[in-house]
Amino acid sequence: MSGCCQQHNHDHKHTHHDPKETTQGLRDLPPQQVAGDAVQTPIRIMQMDCPTEERLIRTRLENTAGVMAMNFNLMQRELLVLHQPHALDAILDAIKSLGFEPQTAAIDVVPLKNSMRESGFSLGWKLPVAAILAIASEVTHWVGGPWIFSALLAVLAVALSGLGTYRKGFIALRNLQLNINALMAIAVSCALLIGQWPEAAMVMVLFSIAELLESRSLDRARLAVSNLLQMVPQTAWVYQVDKDWLELPVGQVKTGDLVRVRPGERIPLDGMVIKGSSTVNQAPITGESLPVDKQQGDELYAGTINQGGLLEFKVGTLADNSTLARIIRVVEQAQASKAPLQRFVDQFAQYYTPAVCLLALLVAVFMPFVMGTPWLDAIYMALVLLVIACPCALVISTPVTLVSGLTAAARHGVLVKGAAYLEKGRKLRWLALDKTGTITQGKPVQTDMILMPENLTFTRASESGRDQDEVSLDEIGVRKTAASLAALSDHPVSMAVAQAARKDGLLTYPVEGFQALAGRGVQGVINGVEYMLESPRRALEQGLLDASVIQTVHAYENQGKTVVLLYCLNRVIAVFAVADTVRPDSRQAIQRLHEQGVKTIMLSGDNPQTVQTIASQVGIDRALGQQMPENKLDVIVDLQKSGMVGMVGDGINDAPALARAEIGFAMGAIGTDTAIETADVALMDDDLRKIPRFIELSHVTYRVLVQNIVLALGIKLVFLLLTLGGMGSMWMAVFADMGASLLVVLNGLRLLSFKASS
Repeated sequence: MSGCCQQHNHDHKHTHHDPKETTQGLRDLPPQQVAGDAVQTPIRIMQMDCPTEERLIRTRLENTAGVMAMNFNLMQRELLVLHQPHALDAILDAIKSLGFEPQTAAIDVVPLKNSMRESGFSLGWKLPVAAILAIASEVTHWVGGPWIFSALLAVLAVALSGLGTYRKGFIALRNLQLNINALMAIAVSCALLIGQWPEAAMVMVLFSIAELLESRSLDRARLAVSNLLQMVPQTAWVYQVDKDWLELPVGQVKTGDLVRVRPGERIPLDGMVIKGSSTVNQAPITGESLPVDKQQGDELYAGTINQGGLLEFKVGTLADNSTLARIIRVVEQAQASKAPLQRFVDQFAQYYTPAVCLLALLVAVFMPFVMGTPWLDAIYMALVLLVIACPCALVISTPVTLVSGLTAAARHGVLVKGAAYLEKGRKLRWLALDKTGTITQGKPVQTDMILMPENLTFTRASESGRDQDEVSLDEIGVRKTAASLAALSDHPVSMAVAQAARKDGLLTYPVEGFQALAGRGVQGVINGVEYMLESPRRALEQGLLDASVIQTVHAYENQGKTVVLLYCLNRVIAVFAVADTVRPDSRQAIQRLHEQGVKTIMLSGDNPQTVQTIASQVGIDRALGQQMPENKLDVIVDLQKSGMVGMVGDGINDAPALARAEIGFAMGAIGTDTAIETADVALMDDDLRKIPRFIELSHVTYRVLVQNIVLALGIKLVFLLLTLGGMGSMWMAVFADMGASLLVVLNGLRLLSFKASS
């Protein structure tokens, strides 16, 4: 049926994932972007719904000079053409010659409104009148009225409800294509010729009704993701140079403008808080409704809800490039990719229609000779088979389900870059995880400090150099000294020591002669005394530490903590322990993964003892430390011998492992262009529990896919057997086709309300 199917033939590759499918391809270039000597143009065709219509357009454009590549997205009714600059007019003329109305104006992220009307499916007045005429024809025939009256009513009903079908069918036949419009036109015309007037009329009316119902159902899937953008305000209060606030359309707001958002309002654009503090509901981005505290310097995202105080923020991106808009674009592009099961269905459908049409021909020609069936009965059976030959319910069973699944994932804050990854998620057997920023917070904090009392008092040379002064430090003095050195370093461990002192309100000392010691730490002169803050590794190797310090260092390292020492005159004054704390949700996520049959392994560049300690805290199966990027890649390759492997990282440092894994997950991709572009699956916040949710959604999506394929094929098979047994009729076949299509669409749409189990 028109409005029922989806087919996309060009699946391109990630720039960093050679062995894997991607949804990028032509879409990687903006509309009309010059690519060498070619340009790329998006074309919206509201009448393009079925794979047969795609093939019709593809066949026609392949013979058009200047066309280099095509990428179809039937769920968005969009065609992306890579072509020579001079070929655009010829491309548009070729599409118009097929009876379509191409639109080349800039295509918004949100599909066009009133898509039912613009795609040609409108109830209007013709279809109700046609239905009344068809019923009247049936009643006239039933009561034995004049056949000419019944025939006239039927012809009028077909004319009112089926002229569009005939027009499309004629164009398809002229281009040697067999789509549902051609099949219906042939079946109804032949039914009229053999005197089946009422049934021909009823079949055409039922077919038109089926188109309408199915198109309305499909619009729910088409608009599911894009409706997110409707949550973004269309206007924003912008600060003007005359010190007044003016309400402007978001499309007129520029980067750097100052925007105000009041409590209870939705944030209209991405930006950074300049003034005020509040709590913000970021559910449209992260999928979690738990509010997030926002204050000066924090990022805001369009579509989120300001729940607390008044906020003023500086706009960071234009409206059409907000984080939410990019998420929606990624999901819509993902719809153009094909999962393995969808490829199978599309390939099967290519052979199904010709096979059933051939069977119909054999029934019409040979049954009268072989079985003695009357000619008119044999022809009628063949016409019923032509209606059954439409593969729409089967073909649409996969894209609607996958689009619904991709949308459900996005609503949960999981951005899936392609339908193939959604289907493969259920097959994961191993999940490799980076430690920092994945299992842990990625922000080390100081956890312990131990003073060495015997070394806190020492002498220093006076400023004249002739006398010596005695220096005695207490705990506050030690912390201030260590923080003074640490504050000048950008190393995470040093930053943790400095942050702990700032948190307690301790002021730092001026530092003279500051030096960063590569791979060791930092040193500098404070109040005339030289201090050093460094890792204990060199001192341990050279045997410069006494037994008590060594024991303290080993005790902390056995707890998975990183140790730094504060020296003065080659004596240890204090031992500081720093640890990257485990995320509160990590253990729950790992436990859920194990329940799903997924084994876990941690791969980190940290020391093995720390890695093993963190792994044991959260229940990870295996842990490997001191892993360089090439080592992580080797581990992934080895794990793939025992099943499908996923890798969780930041999308940059772990690029080789992420590329080699069947599914690469990026943590905390919210607002990060690189992570959104490079990962196969991007978790929009730092919640590791979304990976088991993704796997659960993958299982549910696959079950629905199988259910839909069984429903579509099963119903077709039943009516095929009924027809061959002489019990089928044309209106029953239309009901079956309509019923099967609606069943698979509605079953697929169930995924939009997916809720993960606790």
